[in-house]
Amino acid sequence: MKSRRHHQLFALAAGVVMTTLTGTASASEGGGSSYNPGVENFLMGAAPPPGFYLLEYLTHYRANDLNDNNGNSLVPGFKLRATAAATRFVWSTPTQVAGGNLVMHAIVPLVKLDVTVPGLFSQSKTGLGDITFGPSIAYHHSPALHSVVALDFVAPTGRYNLADPVNIGRNYWSLQPLYTMSYIDPNGFNGDFKATLNLNGKNSDTQYKSGNEFILDYSAGYGLGNGWVVGVGGYAYQQLNNDKLNGVSLANSKASSFAIGPSIKYDNGKGWFITAKLQKETNAKNRPEGTALWVKTIIPF
Repeated sequence: MKSRRHHQLFALAAGVVMTTLTGTASASEGGGSSYNPGVENFLMGAAPPPGFYLLEYLTHYRANDLNDNNGNSLVPGFKLRATAAATRFVWSTPTQVAGGNLVMHAIVPLVKLDVTVPGLFSQSKTGLGDITFGPSIAYHHSPALHSVVALDFVAPTGRYNLADPVNIGRNYWSLQPLYTMSYIDPNGFNGDFKATLNLNGKNSDTQYKSGNEFILDYSAGYGLGNGWVVGVGGYAYQQLNNDKLNGVSLANSKASSFAIGPSIKYDNGKGWFITAKLQKETNAKNRPEGTALWVKTIIPF
């Protein structure tokens, strides 16, 4: 038991790993996840009309607290800084499937990650992260209400070195079934949510299997009638089961957190929009607690 607990604490304190877009960490191996809680914002459930699109995500994340299972700061002097730019390629097809139109996408992230754990290490990494891709079916229930059902795959394309405490890649596959919905009113309430179940594979180099996760991204705001929407956004995160090392469950390794902050959107009415939010994490357990700035824009072709 002692050796397993030591591995869990070291993974949390010393192995903060980059997620797909940012450096958000959890109790899972290396302190990371293959999904980025809070990545989405307004219009997350509204797929564009048939065509090819580029979405750009920019983010910067800062955390000075790495919390334990009770929500207390675990490592004095801990610092996590992550900056990422990710390009999302979206092909919205005219093909009809189950009453909606088929959409294909891929997310390719470039990441800069800096982590300091006093007395253990200080390390910086830059490079390609793990790539997300998959199919989805988009529904347009009315001019205001839209939804998407999707199945994403996260491939271990990011660089991984077993000898390093910090890695950009996860070194295992993840499967992410999800459902997202958006309600859009240029002159009234706007609301969005994205529910994702993140099913993690096992790292064959360490025999460590991170627990599965549920993430709810959300946004809520009010349209001002001039293309602007102002409101709030964030996420709720809950790890569903404990991590496993060599097939043995690690007690008290579930992570959870909540984030909220101001959010804005501007839509020019011609297919281009930009969103931005600043979200502050609270009530974090077995993960860092910090602040993230997110910017997202779409470029139609």
